[in-house]
Amino acid sequence: MSEALNTSLAAGGDAKQQRGIQSLDSTGELLTALVSAGKPLSLRDLAAAAGMPPAKAFPHLVSLQKIGLLGRDASGCFEAGPLAFELGLIGLQRLSPTREAEPEIVDLAVTTGMSVAMAVLGPLGPTVVRLEESARPLHVSLRVGTVMSLVNTAIGRVFAAFVADDVRQGLLLQDSLRLAGVGPGDVADAGYDERLALICEQGIDTALNKPIPGINTLAAPVFDHTGSIVLVVAVMGTAGSFDSDTRGGAAQVLVAATQRLSRRFGFVV
Repeated sequence: MSEALNTSLAAGGDAKQQRGIQSLDSTGELLTALVSAGKPLSLRDLAAAAGMPPAKAFPHLVSLQKIGLLGRDASGCFEAGPLAFELGLIGLQRLSPTREAEPEIVDLAVTTGMSVAMAVLGPLGPTVVRLEESARPLHVSLRVGTVMSLVNTAIGRVFAAFVADDVRQGLLLQDSLRLAGVGPGDVADAGYDERLALICEQGIDTALNKPIPGINTLAAPVFDHTGSIVLVVAVMGTAGSFDSDTRGGAAQVLVAATQRLSRRFGFVV
């Protein structure tokens, strides 16, 4: 009898827990819809975005307001509340871009079948800190610790496109020290500024057969919650082995990965 009672209680507990999870699922859908919108939403619009009737959404929104996860602006639209900001700040403070990007780098290499490099802006310039080799490793001089030219590499140009002007100018003075770097007198190439402007517009750059003959590279930026560039991720393969156009399939997969990381780090377009 005791065993039967325990079984009944366990079943009842599971049922109650299941009802609680379903309720939280609906609440989560509302929060997700608000985040996706990126702006305050009215009850009607928020409910529609979450795919539920306003009458069902409203009690969830009231509870979210009570605990501070949501607030309402002057027009009555729902927006992030003080508790949401506090939780977000805690999460951002604990984030390590290089550590958080690791799974994405590995998955990108598996998905594309290409080698993937991740670089940060170090004291000497754009520096490779992670290299995930493809099943067919490329015979290149790129290694963890390699510092890339801001002029002649896709990784370096992406950093150059998104850093402040004074930072870029200071780094360009030392470009001769980097992989495929150029001397100060050669930096002011007629098309360099236009190339950086194009990178800012497209969010990606490519290097075809340069600086390493026979190797093509696509590189894209990752931003943090302040809009600052924190990483550049690049995919590399032998020339002709993949679509290296900045609008091709490999580019789309790369940009999707870097955008996921940017959102993870709090960047909102």
